[in-house]
Amino acid sequence: MKVALVHDYLSEFGGAERVLLALSEIWPEVPIYTAFVRPGSAAAERFKGKKIITSWAQYLPGFSRYLYSPLRFLAPQIWGSFNRKLKDYDVVISSSSWYITKGFGVNCEICYCHTPPRWLYGYRTSMEWQKYWPIRIYGQVIGHFLRQYDYWSAQKVTHFVANSEEVKRRIQKFYRRGATVIYPPVDLPKAPKVRRGDYYLIVSRPVGGKGIELGLTAAKKYGFKLKVVGGGLTSDEELAKLYAGAKAFLALSKDEDFGITPVESQACGTPVVAFRGGGYAETVVEGKTGVFFDDYSVDGLAAAMERLKKLKIKPGDCINQAKKFSKTRFKREIKAFVETHA
Repeated sequence: MKVALVHDYLSEFGGAERVLLALSEIWPEVPIYTAFVRPGSAAAERFKGKKIITSWAQYLPGFSRYLYSPLRFLAPQIWGSFNRKLKDYDVVISSSSWYITKGFGVNCEICYCHTPPRWLYGYRTSMEWQKYWPIRIYGQVIGHFLRQYDYWSAQKVTHFVANSEEVKRRIQKFYRRGATVIYPPVDLPKAPKVRRGDYYLIVSRPVGGKGIELGLTAAKKYGFKLKVVGGGLTSDEELAKLYAGAKAFLALSKDEDFGITPVESQACGTPVVAFRGGGYAETVVEGKTGVFFDDYSVDGLAAAMERLKKLKIKPGDCINQAKKFSKTRFKREIKAFVETHA
């Protein structure tokens, strides 16, 4: 089969880009179509050597650095410019998140949906744009039209694959479409044997919506040591070392789509303290690989951390739980899905 991959854009290297990387390892010779590549970015480095085809937006001054977000209303024109080229392929696999990367009207499109665009459907985003009234009004105006575009683009998709049961429910709610869940790949180097440290850990880009503020406030109030690490800015080897040395990992997003970092922590034998919401409920086992809390507050988090101290979490149980989300498993399931449905 002649296959093409399509991805939002290449800038940060997060969970969605790890999925794209795994897809490009299954089909190493296929091209990756994307809105733009930000030169020198973490994602640009990780995909060096791949055949990348960018849109005309790549050549707009400043677009890849800061204009792509305020000019998001250009998304329909950006993806529309690829339609003729993509019709030459038997299968198009789109990796879709907030940039509405789907609906190319090809013979067979399999959309791996990380989430319907959070900003379009009232979920908290990394940038709290609703706080500023001029941006809020601007967002509401273009959001009205892009929600319609997003819905009709979703109707052109042949098959949806969701990265979690949480996202599957969102696809049904907003698109009225069914989806098959295939969890994303979690792949870190084998955790080194290090002595367990005296710190708790958060791995996240330094943006809103990830619960970093809650963790920092709790650390200040209760006096525990907290390390906050930008996942895309740290090597996988160093990341595995940090996970393995932590007392526990703090997963604090309110409505995470899936949440790769708690699984990475478990892969390194480290338990998780997670808010009971979003995809976390699908990856952490209460009392066996971590604990949940329902009271989203500093005191609620601290109480969960105290409960964890009283449990005897076995690193082996954490590692075994993480194996359910391995890259090998992801590749096997995705390849079988494509071969069955294409």
